[in-house]
Amino acid sequence: MDEYVLTLVVRVEKQARPGQTEALETAARAVLAILADERSAGEGEWAEAMRAWQDARIRKVVRRARAAEWRRAEALPGITVKGADATEDGASAVEVRVFPPVPLDAVPKDLTKLQVTGTDFEDPEALPEVEPRTPVLWINPGLDMSSGKAMAQCGHAAHLAWLALSPAARKEWMATDFALAVRTATPERWQQLLTIGLPVVQDAGFTEIAPGSRTVIADHPQLRR
Repeated sequence: MDEYVLTLVVRVEKQARPGQTEALETAARAVLAILADERSAGEGEWAEAMRAWQDARIRKVVRRARAAEWRRAEALPGITVKGADATEDGASAVEVRVFPPVPLDAVPKDLTKLQVTGTDFEDPEALPEVEPRTPVLWINPGLDMSSGKAMAQCGHAAHLAWLALSPAARKEWMATDFALAVRTATPERWQQLLTIGLPVVQDAGFTEIAPGSRTVIADHPQLRR
């Protein structure tokens, strides 16, 4: 049985590096965007691949691109999601393109040539308080992950939240353009979150961290009812 992988590409231009948290949030929203896309359901053109991917391990890989690399990636079938702080003219410090899953040996060359490493970002300023009722993806404070690894883990968490939600709750989330926040939990909050039955990502341990590590908890208000 083929193992499928979903690829996310973050745009990283020389003079415009994304902020850490917005990159994580945009990656999570990109995963939700492809899950909700009509091409991913029923008889849609991506539906068979999406089913094969989700029937196995929901593997995700994050790569980076700039300039001509980004333009070639944009030419491939997929969805580009911009950071939530995009301006009225569409400009954004963060852009992530998500591609429908394919077997590991069938990833397009224009994607396999892109670097996986080098996605280490920083937040330019202190993060604002999270608005009430906003879904939050809480990162394990005891793990050290690169930005690319954390983007994939946040994508997993958003994915698990989506699967756990009712159809009505999914529609409500879609209507907000998948509003969400990513924050690193305090050790105390992390331990408390583990006790209330929310979706928890457990990593397979192929890169960076130990197998079985719990990386991100998806705290969606609709899952606390």
